[in-house]
Order: sequence, then structure tokens, then C-alpha cells
Amino acid sequence: MSERVLIVEDNKTLAKLIAKKIALELGFEVDMAYSLKEAKLFLKRYKYFLTLLDINLPDAPNGEIVDYAIERKNHVIVLSGNIDKEFRANMLKKNIIDYVTKGGINDINYILQTIKRVQKNRNHKILIAEDSLVFRKQVQSLLENMFFKVITVAHGEEALGILNTTADISLVLTDFHMPVINGLELTQEIRKTYTKNDLAIVVMSEDSNDETTALFLKSGANDFIKKPFSKEEFTCRINNTIEAIENIHEITNNAQRDFLTGLYNRRYFFKNASIYFENAKENSDSFAIAMIDIDDFKKINDTFGHDIGDLVIINLADMLRSNLLSDNLVASFGGGEFCILLKSISAQEAVETIESIRQKIHENRFSSNNKEISYTISIGLVTTAEENLDSTVNEADMLLYNAKQNGKNQIVHN
Repeated sequence: MSERVLIVEDNKTLAKLIAKKIALELGFEVDMAYSLKEAKLFLKRYKYFLTLLDINLPDAPNGEIVDYAIERKNHVIVLSGNIDKEFRANMLKKNIIDYVTKGGINDINYILQTIKRVQKNRNHKILIAEDSLVFRKQVQSLLENMFFKVITVAHGEEALGILNTTADISLVLTDFHMPVINGLELTQEIRKTYTKNDLAIVVMSEDSNDETTALFLKSGANDFIKKPFSKEEFTCRINNTIEAIENIHEITNNAQRDFLTGLYNRRYFFKNASIYFENAKENSDSFAIAMIDIDDFKKINDTFGHDIGDLVIINLADMLRSNLLSDNLVASFGGGEFCILLKSISAQEAVETIESIRQKIHENRFSSNNKEISYTISIGLVTTAEENLDSTVNEADMLLYNAKQNGKNQIVHN
């Protein structure tokens, strides 16, 4: 079931416009209320991912709807036509996500971007290292209201302990002056293990010395926030830092993946398989490497067209994904050719695993444009590794060639 968003706005035209965009672009179910009375009925009936609340309603002209929603643990974005700075500042003191002025289409687009951002924030875990319990709780509340998962500790030593046992932390938010290990020492220690692209560090400090800021940035901090800071500055800096990491990861992932199948590409395979190869040889761990090629792939393209050829490649990639353990490495080498590293497996188990896949593909049928498509594969399988990875892959390639020469739709192994 889709998550829900509630819009409370007495301007029905504006409410419908925002609702339509949220439903079409983000896929939420959207409810609309035009008064506090109607909003209360919705809030009692449903659990909302987010509420967008006008603060000047016919039966609640002074923002009463905001307090009502917050008291019931709702996440709130305020919609307002009021540009008074003092009023805005007082509203931002409440536990809201943002305060958006209703000025036009750009503000609606900003609302959509904000919703997208907090959706993604749910995938991120932030570690706070701060010795002041009061301030630590305040920052935790801010981050949780932005949909982040949050872990809190009192100093740098505890933070390092958490990092050693928790693999999926995206950002460390640290104070400078802390007991045991301070923020600078923590930053330097983290950077011995994690790059700025792997794990972000944002520093919070009352120290107004520009040299301190520079020292942290040179030591590997991604950003530096001077205390005291406004909620909006804090929100923007944290979101920007997380977004930068996401963008880097997306670029890196795209560089490592085959566009058509989503599998890893040749470059990624050789980079990562080389590391495993050396460790496995050193520890006498048995493994296997298989080269797989679609039989008569040129004929498939010539007969059915390249679109069908692409579907055959995608189908084979999906079959390999679904029939191999997740810790094995499956890569597309392009043109209907795939390479597989089967980890920690005996020669007999490797042959049985690959033969099972060959048989399933031989029996597999799928339809496209009312045409039934079938295909077979040939495989070269190396169960006794050569001196290095390159020569082992080349050996698998030669065995694949032999499989083709011997009639296709078969495995040849050493």
C-alpha cells in the first residue's frame, strides 16, 4: 500500500495542484483538507508520511494546525503566505521540517524536492558525537525529524567503537571539544579508514577561529558548522552533504555497472576478482571461473532484431542473478558474454552449479511481441586456477571456444 501525504490548505486550487504533482511524480496517496476540523478527521483516521500545513485556516488562523499535528507525532512542512521574519523565526522553533512561502511554481517544485530528499534520508544512518546531553538530544530530534536514523555517543572513543561495529553509517556529526578523544582526533582517526566519499564528517563547534575550520577541513572533514546555527542552515548543510555522497556513489556505481543488464562490468570484475584471487590462492580456498556466451547471438539479432537481442541478454543476466549465490561475482563482458567467479566452491560443485544453469536456460522460454524466444549458452569453466587471474580467465575463454566448436549448448571444463 502506498504511503500517504496530507495537504491542509484552504486555497482549493493550490491544494489540488500540489496534490496532483505529489501523486504523479512521487506516487503518494494524497488527502486534502481545507480546515482544521477536516484535518483532524484525516489525522485520526490515517498515519501520514508527511503533512503539508497552511497556517492560516478559516477555523485556525494562527497556526493551530501545526501544534495539533506535531503533538500527534506528524512530520510537518509549513505552507505560508506570511513573510514576516519574526513570525517565520518563531514557527521554525517548532519541530517542523521546513517553512515554505507560497509564492508560485518554484515553491511547489521546492516542496517536491524536499519530499524526495526526506524519502531518501530514510536510507541513511547518522552518528552524533557530542558531550552535551542537552545539545545532543536537540540535534538528534532535528535529524530524526528529517527521517534519518540516528545513533548518539558522548565522545570520540565511543564513536570509533560504533564505527567498528556498524557498517552502514553515512555521516558522523561531531563536536570539537569532547573528553577522551576530541573532534579533531576523531576526524583524523576516521580518515585512516574511510575516505570523504565513503563516510562524511560534519563538525559542529563554538570555536570561531578560521584556523580551526581550516584545520578540520584539511584533516578530512566534509563541512564545518559554527555554533549557534539556525535550523535551516543545519538542515541545508546536512542534506547537501548526504546528497553529495549519494551523487558520488551513483557516479561510481554507474562506472562499475553494465548499462543494459545492471550487472558489474569487465573493469569491476578484474579489479575485485584480482583481490579475491590472490587471497584465495594464499589461503588454499577452492574456487572456479566460468565464461559464458550466448549461442548464435548474431543470428538472433539478424532474425528477430537488436531489441530482441537485448532482451535475450537481459533474460540471461536475470537467470544468472537468480540462480547464483549473492556472494559470487557475476559480470557482463558485453556482446552476450558473461564471466562468473564462483567463490569457495569445489570443482564438482562448480560443474553441478553451472550445468544446472545451462539446463534451465536450455528449457527457458519467454515471449515478446507474440514471439516465443529461446536460446542456449556455451560455457568454459576453470576449476583449477592458473598462475594469475588474467591467465585463468583466458583459459576459461579457450574452454568456451572448445564448447562452441564441439556443438554449443554445453560446458567444457578443465
